[in-house]
Amino acid sequence: MEVTKEQFKPVDKSGPVKEAIVRPSLTYWQDAWRRLKKNKLAMFGLITLVLLILFAIFGPIFTSYDYATQNYNIKNLKPNGEHWFGTDDFGRDLWVRVWWGTRISLFIGITAALIDLVVGVLYGGVSAYYGGRVDDVMQRIIEIIYAIPFLLITILMIMTIGPGIWTIIIAYSITGWVPMARLVRGQMLTLKEQEYVLAARTLGAGSARIILKHLVPNALGLIIVQITFVVPSAIFVEAFLSFIGLGIRVPLASLGSLLSDGVAAIRLYPHRVIFPTFVFSLILLSFNLLGDGLRDALDPKMRK
Repeated sequence: MEVTKEQFKPVDKSGPVKEAIVRPSLTYWQDAWRRLKKNKLAMFGLITLVLLILFAIFGPIFTSYDYATQNYNIKNLKPNGEHWFGTDDFGRDLWVRVWWGTRISLFIGITAALIDLVVGVLYGGVSAYYGGRVDDVMQRIIEIIYAIPFLLITILMIMTIGPGIWTIIIAYSITGWVPMARLVRGQMLTLKEQEYVLAARTLGAGSARIILKHLVPNALGLIIVQITFVVPSAIFVEAFLSFIGLGIRVPLASLGSLLSDGVAAIRLYPHRVIFPTFVFSLILLSFNLLGDGLRDALDPKMRK
């Protein structure tokens, strides 16, 4: 193809060439929050969780009833102006019991997440950072722990301590942190070879400082996403144990025990299972929607 003079045009020098700013200057967390706000399903999950937590904390104070007082004169009432969710077969107000059960279920889920955050992150970080024989020994310990069935551990704890909130938490703390430790270990194996880690080690930084100041913060996005899935998983486990009678001790109630009581009378009094099921489903759905949104918002590859 022949090049001619007419194919070229002179540059217009009448005005200065301005550089357009394509996107604002944002930090990693500001950009993640901006992307999370654009995800309508994730924001629905976040707002719903906030409302459920507020109802769990303040819901019981909107009525004069408590979760334990029995009144056989008003047993199995349908929802009305005084008992908004009706009553159970002991005449206890279901509004109060549902929100007390939500409070207990959320407490167990958040406690399980904290155990994962502390034990799982530190165990996985130490295993990946030191590597070699230390990593081999720590991973073999994880495999032994993971091979023990969780239900068997729970039954042994119940036989030793008795049913209750802390029994479930102790049983979960024995094995529940293992998936988090494996996930963090895999992430740390990649991060520890980065230049900033080598620079910190060259400057004389100790192992604890490198793990806590460099490795863990850079894996924080992955850890946060995992925690949002740990909480509903722990709540589901607690609900399952309470449903089969191995969970919360009466007169306390969790969503699982309320579901168990409601299923027994579902044909005659469906309100006793509808409200706990609705709240339980909202909790699981909201955490999963929020977790999916956080996974996309905290992923650097999704940044545009």
